Amino acid sequence: VWEALNLLKVSRIDHGNRAVEDPKLMAELARRRIPLTLCPLSNLKLGVVKQLEEHPLKFMMEKGLLVTINSDDPAYFGGYVAENYMAVQNALGLTLDQITTLAKNSFEASFLNEEEKAKRISKVEEYKRIFH
Repeated sequence: VWEALNLLKVSRIDHGNRAVEDPKLMAELARRRIPLTLCPLSNLKLGVVKQLEEHPLKFMMEKGLLVTINSDDPAYFGGYVAENYMAVQNALGLTLDQITTLAKNSFEASFLNEEEKAKRISKVEEYKRIFH
């Protein structure tokens, strides 16, 4: 991951679970706000985690990383984005604030222009107020 950041100058890391193995890397990813896409249900199916309760997503959020929840070949791994969100929420007991942060992270990490990102992030906040 270090080489991808420093040599290739990547703007995101897909399947970035293993960043948790290097505290300096986590700090650098958090400082630069480099998005890490995570695919919890495929991680479970592939044995990256034995059970979703072990998934590092919540820990990564607590360390200030810009993580997103994604699907990874949904037909094969058993879930689209909504199913991944529900599975992680159930397994990790995420709060409404944490779920909201994940949704906002998805837009922040997207390839939309800044104006479109802001509109969608604002909409997420609106929905949060409705359900809070």
